[in-house]
Amino acid sequence: MTADDIEKLFTRADGSYAFARWGRPIVPVVFGVEEETLSVLKGAIEAVVTLAGHKMAETDPELGANLMVFFIRDWAELLETPNMDRLLPDLAPLVERLKAAGATQYRAFRFDDAGGIQACFAFVRMDDALAEIPAETIALGQMVQAILLWSDVAFAEKSPLAVAPGGETILRPEIAAVIRAGYDPTMPVAATDASHALRLAARVGLQE
Repeated sequence: MTADDIEKLFTRADGSYAFARWGRPIVPVVFGVEEETLSVLKGAIEAVVTLAGHKMAETDPELGANLMVFFIRDWAELLETPNMDRLLPDLAPLVERLKAAGATQYRAFRFDDAGGIQACFAFVRMDDALAEIPAETIALGQMVQAILLWSDVAFAEKSPLAVAPGGETILRPEIAAVIRAGYDPTMPVAATDASHALRLAARVGLQE
């Protein structure tokens, strides 16, 4: 990928550049799925964390769990979930916006003092179309989008996933390379200057 390609992945719709990676080990918890699906989801989480060269832990000292993934049938369920308004400020207007947009997913991030990702709350509304997609594919897609702070339009036109010749769903190699580069120990945990994309591109080039 060129530096311009990478810059687009972290340039938001308003034109601002924003990159962040996790600044602490990831502690996941998943709500709204059956036990057999839970193992699939956690397997995808572990795979992406390993790819990044990052770490997982049993508990987060401040939050207990810092990556929360919720599977729901209707956005209105969020209004009925106890304490959800603590995770998502302005919950009622947000639910109305998600309904109006016909959204099937939403992510909210919290950041630490260094600008690194402190927590991520991911929500997946399982409509009929998503119900036809294998759990492994949904899980991989969600984790890829939670491992870094991508642009809000990064994957609007092209998914971070691809179908391999054997038929299995995989992470696109160029996206995997950007994730690994983003977690290079010499790179900052957060950046708001587009020159950061040049440094990412250099590290992607080294992988090749």
